[in-house]
Amino acid sequence: MTDLQLPDIAPSGHIIVEVDTHIHVAAVVDTTAGLQSTLSVTADRDGFEKLLAWARSFGRILAFGVEGTGSYGAALTSFIRRHDTLVIEVSRPNRRLRRLNGKSDTLDAENAACAVLSRTATAIPKMTDGTAEMVRQLKVAYDTAVKARTAAMVTLKAMLVHAPDDVRVNAETKTPLALAHKFSRLRPSLLEDTADSIKHTLRSLSRRWISLDEEANALNRMIHELVQKAVPQLIKAYGISTHTAAEILIVVGDNPERIKSEAALAKLAGISPIPASSGMTSGRYRINRGGHRQLNAAIYRAAIVRMRGHEPTIAYVARRTAEGKTKRDIIRCLKRYIIREVYRLLRYGPKLAQYAT
Repeated sequence: MTDLQLPDIAPSGHIIVEVDTHIHVAAVVDTTAGLQSTLSVTADRDGFEKLLAWARSFGRILAFGVEGTGSYGAALTSFIRRHDTLVIEVSRPNRRLRRLNGKSDTLDAENAACAVLSRTATAIPKMTDGTAEMVRQLKVAYDTAVKARTAAMVTLKAMLVHAPDDVRVNAETKTPLALAHKFSRLRPSLLEDTADSIKHTLRSLSRRWISLDEEANALNRMIHELVQKAVPQLIKAYGISTHTAAEILIVVGDNPERIKSEAALAKLAGISPIPASSGMTSGRYRINRGGHRQLNAAIYRAAIVRMRGHEPTIAYVARRTAEGKTKRDIIRCLKRYIIREVYRLLRYGPKLAQYAT
């Protein structure tokens, strides 16, 4: 009996290229013949040009699958897009398959290319060279400045307990700004005892708080400018502040058309329920713990604001409460309504801003 073997399949000339961006290992997979070759390149322009030329030598590139398009693969994604090639965002490999088959950068690249080829991975990455990316970068600086400012005031108030009575007088009734300005004007002369050292400490913490406050306010103005210019219709919607609109803009990016429906945006925000039926149980759902948690929190804040001062929302809450719904369930429903409204405002732009509720 002769051994039977699968015949060799000729390459079609249509390929998928996957790149594991940890160290930029690429794999070329032909649509009919499978894996053709792998290559490791440097994460710079020379490496990207070498990668593109190498990939084109195998045939027509249908798409690049790139892991970490918003982090390690951002530069590569931007380079590929500038050369009019489709980029697909690929998630990390399935953990179960990774345990069974092992892990290496080459295997990860090959598995991800197969995911693109089988249309398991279809997400279009957001663009990172426009207003949304500018807002994201400023928001990072703003959030860290606010966090440091809060830490400085907490430390100042903790150290104030050890200050002499003449320093602590009327301090309890002052706002953080007034408190910082008061102690920034301290003029300790010598450093001979704890009364002198605490004055130096309070002055230092106060000046730090004032500096961080000025920095945060300047960044806040820049963020508001960009958001107002990019998505003015969002800010006009009730309960959506500048920073809520900024979180939305950061998630959808400068190409919101990549999000095909309001259900897709809800899933991206972790607001859509997930089916949890099995066997005799049907129609059950569980909370989505995934999605972008910062966006989820921003939509939650918008829901709380509407529950406090938006008449249609207040009436809705009263009606659903009378029906026996809990506050938690009502907030979940409101979040879904808000994300649906956000999608329409993003999709249809200023035309719907006048109808925003």
